[in-house]
Amino acid sequence: MTSDTRQTEQAAASTENQAEGLRDLVTRAQVVLWDFDGPVCRLFAAHPAERVATEMVEWLEGRGLRGLLTEGDRKSLDPHAVLRAVDRRHPSSDLVVELEERLTKEELRAAASAMPTAYADILIRTWTAVGSRLAITTNNSPRVVNKYLTSRDLVPCFAPHIYGRTRDLQLLKPDPHCLNRALRAMGCAPSAALMIGDTPSDLAAARSAGVPFLGYARNEDKAQLLRSAGATAVVGSLEPVLRAVRLQA
Repeated sequence: MTSDTRQTEQAAASTENQAEGLRDLVTRAQVVLWDFDGPVCRLFAAHPAERVATEMVEWLEGRGLRGLLTEGDRKSLDPHAVLRAVDRRHPSSDLVVELEERLTKEELRAAASAMPTAYADILIRTWTAVGSRLAITTNNSPRVVNKYLTSRDLVPCFAPHIYGRTRDLQLLKPDPHCLNRALRAMGCAPSAALMIGDTPSDLAAARSAGVPFLGYARNEDKAQLLRSAGATAVVGSLEPVLRAVRLQA
């Protein structure tokens, strides 16, 4: 056997093992917990999150509140990071409530131009059709999730199980709060659920809740972040997940 032949066979075996692992995750999942921004859509595809974060920083500085943020906070490209930085210093304050509402309004604007993740819509509908129950577990506002799902006629696949950001920002992922809310409401044991997420904080939340995890990564950088955090099942497309679900039909 040549070296090239051996490498080809090893690659084929690895692919088959990955497919079997994916089928196992899908088969055991009575409830599927979806992160929103990433697996379902790219929320900030045409309304950049970086610009939202910058405007939040500028809004704080315009009110003489520059000292609430570290240099790292001010350079952050993540609006959630800015919001959490303020909440750490003034938890549950009127300032945090106002800043969170500003972020929600920006998320609502972004929802109007969000880009559906490839295969997400049909996967959601197919998974529902074969009898699995679905929930959204996200750090985004539930108002935003409802707006986007309504635009795609997907609300019936999830409602009423949409669990998003609450006033208590310390309960955002990686805290498992939203996952636990979904599991309790749906009467599902953690081991009978599956979470689909695209960040290490999603993975950490799933681990804390005892829920199996499937990573979705739209590029290799995101895949590497998930693998470095310990994710063992990562897909670069939802298409193989759809194929695995269709085998259940």
